[in-house]
Amino acid sequence: MADSTPWIVAEQGSEVRKHAPATLRNRGAIAEVLRGVLPPGGLILEVASGSGEHVAYFAEEFPALDWQPTDPDPTALASIAAWSEGLANVRPAMMLDAAVAVWPVAQADAILCINMVHIAPWEATIGLMAGAARLLSSGAPLILYGPFRRAGVPTAESNEAFDQSLKSRDPRWGLRDVEAVLQAASGFALDSLIEMPANNLILVLRRR
Repeated sequence: MADSTPWIVAEQGSEVRKHAPATLRNRGAIAEVLRGVLPPGGLILEVASGSGEHVAYFAEEFPALDWQPTDPDPTALASIAAWSEGLANVRPAMMLDAAVAVWPVAQADAILCINMVHIAPWEATIGLMAGAARLLSSGAPLILYGPFRRAGVPTAESNEAFDQSLKSRDPRWGLRDVEAVLQAASGFALDSLIEMPANNLILVLRRR
């Protein structure tokens, strides 16, 4: 099934360091894909870093890269700081709402976005594509991870249940069609679509 217990700010307790159970299940598989996608050096911008567990793990797995975590929620920023404490290649977390037109980062060598597209209004995906187009140079990757729908491919029952659960939390949330995401990605071409465990996908888009 999809990662049905994502970290959501409003559903967590008072501890500064938050925990998303899905992270331990998916981080290794995601890292294996990233080894063939990320550049050998440079700055990796993570949009919607959530708890910060992913960026802390990837920073240790890819020590030659600099990592810039971001999130629109102050609670998340505090959790990211707690998880990344002592990691020299993780920059201080910055507040970033993907849906807004002005981002606090001017350039990146790759952009990574894990489990945001379905847990945010569609405007956040539109903003992500626009922001990535501004920041990335030709050939640089925008990497998306999460559950998606695909035309002609039956959606797993667990993903359908997850979709209904998301919409019950916020009607603006829900699984997105790969085709709609690609249509929104003006200035990008699909490099690869990779099947991942638990009925998730990685979409690697390259800046034209």
